[in-house]
Amino acid sequence: MKKIFLIILVNVCFFMFVSTVYAAAGKIAKLSGEVSWRDKANVPYKKAKEGMDFETGYWIKTGKDGWAKLSLSDGSTFTLANNTELEIDKFLVSTDKKEGVFKLTQGKLRATVTRLAGQQTNFKVKSPTAVAGIKGTEFMMMTQGYANVLFGNEGTAEISGNTELSKPLSSDTMVQNTRGINPTDPVKVEQDTPLYTAKKDFEEITAAKPPKEWEISGDLPHIIARWNINYAHYLADAGKYEEALYIFQIALDLTDKLEIRGDARLERGAVYSRFLRNQEAALAEYLLILEEYPISPQRETALYLTGILLDEMGFAKRAKERLLQYKSEFPNGKHIGNVETYLQRIKD
Repeated sequence: MKKIFLIILVNVCFFMFVSTVYAAAGKIAKLSGEVSWRDKANVPYKKAKEGMDFETGYWIKTGKDGWAKLSLSDGSTFTLANNTELEIDKFLVSTDKKEGVFKLTQGKLRATVTRLAGQQTNFKVKSPTAVAGIKGTEFMMMTQGYANVLFGNEGTAEISGNTELSKPLSSDTMVQNTRGINPTDPVKVEQDTPLYTAKKDFEEITAAKPPKEWEISGDLPHIIARWNINYAHYLADAGKYEEALYIFQIALDLTDKLEIRGDARLERGAVYSRFLRNQEAALAEYLLILEEYPISPQRETALYLTGILLDEMGFAKRAKERLLQYKSEFPNGKHIGNVETYLQRIKD
């Protein structure tokens, strides 16, 4: 009798083990537009269907008009905006603990992670250059190239780059980083600011249903990049020069708009030349504008400042060439008076 009971017990335990290991990690509860999946890397994506199960090792991808809500078996949810790719790298759940690793290759998502009393939760959302450690919270994350921007809704998450140093992301704050560097200090999202507008737009594209159009999703990186330039300018005026340079770099990594990138380069050059007395670094920023953004509005000022810096560095001949170039390209430019003065001084 004991032997039969033991066999039954072993079979039950084995069944429970197999069920735990092979149960689906979750399902695509809702979708809209172009949504696809694959069950491993480096294979073609297939069209997804609403209600389909996914397991550890699956990838979910949304297209330019795609949107998907993923319901995990523990009750947590991930809502993917358009142009987003997420890998379910690890997902294990038991009565006393749960672990998960979700890799955001690119795009925008909202994560709502449940946490039960007495249950140890260790979820991570990873991009190529940042990690969000989650115990039980709701937050939104955007990965754009090298840069990552995270907004907190509820609870607290720990945000890090490629080191163990982390910064807390709490409700109504924003944390960001780029290139695996340590994250910025949390910034409070104040009402009636561009950052508040960006957060509300982010909430709209990751809400319970997809937006009517996706234009706001494409504008988000540019809005935050522009806010970063203004914020970094404030930091520079407050004497936080290295922090300001880092925020300007995040702005550069967030956007491909020439006007915004040009402003970020000009501001970085100003910090280097005016505050850090690093003329070589400032000159490099201005030359990048001339080479990479030849039709940007900032070209005029960059060309003028290049000539001035070269003169200050003792390269009179090269300075004269740049100032004459300015005079040729912008005969009625806003710096023409100073250019004439410098050219006369160099001549004398």
